[in-house]
Amino acid sequence: MFSLQRYSFRQLLLVAFLLIATLLSVASLREFYLLEGLLGQSNDSARQAVAHTADAEALAERTAAMERAARQYLVLDDPTLRQRFDEAARDAEGTLARLAEYRTPSSLADAWRATEQQIFAQLRGPEATLHARELAVTAAFRELDSIDAAIAEQVRAATEARNQILMDEMETGRTQLGRQILATIVVTVVLALGFGLWLARPLQRLEEVMVRLGENRLDEPIDIRGPTDVRLLGRRLEWLRLRLAELDADKSRFLQHVSHELKTPLAALREGVALLEDGVTGTLSSSQREVARILRQNTSVLQGQIEDLLRFNAAAFEARRLVRRSTELTGLLEDVVAHQSLQWRARRLTVQVDGEALHAEVDADKLSTALGNLLSNAIRFSPAGATIRFSVTRLPGRACIDIVDQGPGVAAADRARVFEPFYRGERQPVDATRGSGIGLSIVHEYITAHGGQVDLMDDGPGAHFHIELPNAA
Repeated sequence: MFSLQRYSFRQLLLVAFLLIATLLSVASLREFYLLEGLLGQSNDSARQAVAHTADAEALAERTAAMERAARQYLVLDDPTLRQRFDEAARDAEGTLARLAEYRTPSSLADAWRATEQQIFAQLRGPEATLHARELAVTAAFRELDSIDAAIAEQVRAATEARNQILMDEMETGRTQLGRQILATIVVTVVLALGFGLWLARPLQRLEEVMVRLGENRLDEPIDIRGPTDVRLLGRRLEWLRLRLAELDADKSRFLQHVSHELKTPLAALREGVALLEDGVTGTLSSSQREVARILRQNTSVLQGQIEDLLRFNAAAFEARRLVRRSTELTGLLEDVVAHQSLQWRARRLTVQVDGEALHAEVDADKLSTALGNLLSNAIRFSPAGATIRFSVTRLPGRACIDIVDQGPGVAAADRARVFEPFYRGERQPVDATRGSGIGLSIVHEYITAHGGQVDLMDDGPGAHFHIELPNAA
């Protein structure tokens, strides 16, 4: 059974171009031979029309020559004149025979020959009847002139009829040619669109797979249908997905192992520092107490960093395990705001939630964590008495959530890296501890896991984060 999937993308593309080129070539050849045939018919018709018009004129000239010779022969009875008459008559007979082939009615030819015989008979009469024979010859040649005129008119009418037939054939050919060109164009366009769409689908699938790999969504197997080389590329991407998943799992295990291994000696170190500060080993001097204080402060920072590392690693792991259900987003935002009410009220902030009731298929817990991180970030950077605004809007098939604060915003140099793990921008609040740099990266992990996107908008002066989520209703 014939299957296009047995062939490579390049082979199918070559076949498509060859098929379209063949159709265009066949149509062009048909049109060429059609025009060539019509041109040949036109040339033949023109040559025949010229030849038979010349024959009609020659017949009239031969008739006039016969009349001159006959009249002179009747008066002078000269054998040379009779010979001229006979020669002119033979030429006229030949011309009449050629005209008979060009649709000249046989009745006209018969009438011409009958009149010619009458003239022959009058030329052979006795001397006593010369005057009567002259009158009869004159009348006969007038009859021949009228027959010649009728033959010429018949030739003209036949030429016009033939020209009309040729014009009709050319019009028919032109119509057929136009239909053939239109049909060729339609078939070519259909073939081009068909091949284009059929070949574009695996390429679009490849693009989707690469985007998914770039977003670290490694849970869905890769199976790409199409030509052999595209399927081979799909198998290599599936191998890459499995390899990336293994590396990601190894990274997670390594981070967990290192973090847990560091926590045990760190806990012992903190306990030792505490014992030193409590004077268990003896009274400390002021310089020794300062050293102990520095040790305690740095062990606390190190413990916080290890916990942040574990928290980010857990968030990246949990982002691949969403439990989706239909969730009303405005109500979810109000719960997030209420959960942090102590923090924003302590800074005399106002938090507003605007928007229509809008449902989306999301993991409510993980989305709450992402929105809570954004709110916590906005509270941390907002000046006292400022306003933080959440808004929910709808796009076709998508839900949009915007959070805007009145803080200093994000520096231009930090915008490209604001979602990177452990990256902290240059603008930090003076009255708060320096952040860990994982809050926004967790937001990015969770929103991306939902198939959405989160962007930092450039419409300051404060920070404006825009979230789009699919499957909205």
